[in-house]
Order: sequence, then structure tokens, then C-alpha cells
Amino acid sequence: MSARLFQNAHIVVPGQSDPQALDLRVVDGVIQAVAPGIAPEPGDERIDCRGGILLPALCDAHVHIREPGQEDAETIESGTEAAAAGGFSRILAMPNTDPPIDTGGMVGFIQSMADRRARIPVSVAGCLTKGREGAKLAEIADMAEQGAVMVTDCNHALQDAYVLRRALEYTRHFDMVVGVYPDTPALSKGGVMHEGAESFRLGLPGIPAMAEEIGIERDLRVAAAVGGRIHIQNVSTAEGVDSIRRWKARGVQVTAETTPHHLLLNHTQLGNYNTHFKMMPPLRTEADQQALLEGLLDGTLDMIATGHAPHTDFAKNLDFNHAPFGIIGLETALPALHTHLIQTGKLTWAQLCRLFSDAPRRLLNLAPIALEPGQPFEAALFDPAAENTITRAALKSRSFNTPWLNRTLHGRVTALYLPRDQ
Repeated sequence: MSARLFQNAHIVVPGQSDPQALDLRVVDGVIQAVAPGIAPEPGDERIDCRGGILLPALCDAHVHIREPGQEDAETIESGTEAAAAGGFSRILAMPNTDPPIDTGGMVGFIQSMADRRARIPVSVAGCLTKGREGAKLAEIADMAEQGAVMVTDCNHALQDAYVLRRALEYTRHFDMVVGVYPDTPALSKGGVMHEGAESFRLGLPGIPAMAEEIGIERDLRVAAAVGGRIHIQNVSTAEGVDSIRRWKARGVQVTAETTPHHLLLNHTQLGNYNTHFKMMPPLRTEADQQALLEGLLDGTLDMIATGHAPHTDFAKNLDFNHAPFGIIGLETALPALHTHLIQTGKLTWAQLCRLFSDAPRRLLNLAPIALEPGQPFEAALFDPAAENTITRAALKSRSFNTPWLNRTLHGRVTALYLPRDQ
């Protein structure tokens, strides 16, 4: 029998907005008791949490794992090590690999590699269309049979509304969710940052907010007409949040995500042409940031997802116009959100767990994690007092394209506990 007693922790428990000063005892991977002052029993491994936050392990529903085809930027092994270091016990791997994950065979191949090499469990998303080309539906039934939980062309906006209609109708037979990247390529083509005064000042081609907003409105109109589960990825604008709010009120079965970087950063921070701030959709305005946070708090936006997008130094060291979009986020998400939202009182630990653990797991057809007796112990231990300077040496990811590089955040994940490890 394996028994652990976690002492002097602040535990995020169901029904409480703030972490509670409690002890927690785990026997053979199952929580036996959660209470103040639990007496040690013979054979207990005693873990002094020293005031750390013990929270349900996080789940990230938007990760670009890069393998196969781009292993110089990330692999299943390095990406899941990064996820574990960030407090995540599960990720959803996006299908924009080389070759893309657009067949049942590819889903099975990725899943088998993850079973052998991944530090944490990996769910797999398949392509919405063959080759992510937007013309013909991919092998949805075969991918569902192999365990795919979502179909999406991720950062390729689907331009053909008829294909979206067919996908929403077809996936209803498999209880799969259709992930859409909202964009209007005719409006965003050639842009590299948010269109506005800053793009004009920097002399960089802009991406207007309406490119995303028109995409959201169109996709939700299709979903309203035909049904099915639709998930809006990478929401970044206030008008986009308003559209989702309206269509949810009309009963559309829609979920939506935003990212830590869109919550915490904005377009005024691109002043030195740092490509670590180049992402798609681009960083928007302070007003958009506030609308995203309000959307998360009122339930319009369901979850936070990192959109973890590794790129090599060679690629990101190109000039701003030619460097690829995207940043990594698995290892920095929790410290950054703690520093800028939790410590400032804009977000509670309970809200963060709802947005970054419960809701993503529900999207993947998994039960939320509860730190209560009788439940499997799946948790992260976070030290809120740790000074966490983000350096290349400290990162587990193969890539270092983060706007937090060489900056100090407050807090660090010190341990991740998985049921299979106990």
C-alpha cells in the first residue's frame, strides 16, 4: 500500500472560491481524506507543502505538438514534459503536423507514440478537411473510431461554409466537437499584427479585428441552423465575445476559448519588433483584453487554452514580417496568470480551475477533477511565493519563443501528481 499525507497546503476544493488550509491523505492514488490536521498514520509519506496551492491538474485543449515532421521545434516527449512542468495532466494535440492528422491511421499512430513517449496522457484532434485544405471532409468516422475527440483545421480558417455545415451535421453521429479558427482571409491576408494606430506607427501591415469577428458570426449562424457542437478557438476581440454571448443566449451549442497571452498582453508591446510577440490572431487592444476577461468570468468564454506553438530560433529570428506566428505557453501559463490576474484580485483560484481544468476536460468528454474523498488524486502543487525567471535553461520545451523569456513571474509548479504514477 502507498500512502501520502500532504500537510500545510492550501487546497482548491469544490464549492469554495478560495483555497482552504487543509491536509490531504492519498492511499494507492485515491484521496482518502481532506480535512484540517489529519493525523499521520504508520507508513505515510509526509509531504510538507509549506503553504503551496494544491489544485486540480490543468488541461490544455489547444497544443501544437509538432511531431511528426517538425521535431526540431517540439516532440511528443518534450511537449508533454513541458506540459507536466506547467501543471497539466492532459493536452489535446492539434493535427497540423507533417503529414497532417487527417486519417484514422494517423490518429492511431499519434496515439500509439503518445502512449509510449508522453509524460502525461494526450488526446488527439483530427483534421476537419483532407490535408487541412478546406475542400473535402477528412476521414471523420475513422478518426472517431481511433479516439479523436475533435476535428479542426486549427490555424487554417475554413472558407467554405458548406463544408462547415456538412462537418457539423456529420460529427453529431460521433459526439465530436468541430473546432473552428475564426478568420476572413481576404481581410487578414498579409497582416502581421493588429490593425490600428500601433501598426501604422510601426509600419507593419495590420490584421483588422473584423476579420475574426465576421468569421465568428458566420460560423455560429451555420451552427445555429444545423446543430452540432462547435468550438471557437483563439478568441481575441470584444466583438467576438459579444457575438458568442448572443448566440449562446439563442441556444447554440458553442464553446469558446481564449489564451493567456491575449488576456495579459496587447499590441502596444510590439514596439521593438520582437517576434516573440507575433501570434495569430494578433495581440489586440486593452479594451479587448478586458472584454476577454469579462467573457471568461460571465461564462461566455468557457476556457483558457495556451495555443502552445513552438518554433525554432532560426524561424523566429527572421524579420517581423516573415517570422512565423505563434508562441509557446505550457510552462508559463499558470505563473503568468497567477502574477497578473490572481495576485491582482481579477481572478480567483476556483475560477481558474473552472476555466483551465474543468471546462477543457468536459470539452474532451472527460470528467472534471475533484480534490475530495473517493476521487483519483490528479493534482499540481504550485508555490505562489517562488520567484520564477523564465530562462532557456529552465524550459523543458525544445523551443523558446515566449514573450516572457528572461522575465520574472511569481509562482512555480513544484510537482505534478498523476494517478498512474502512484
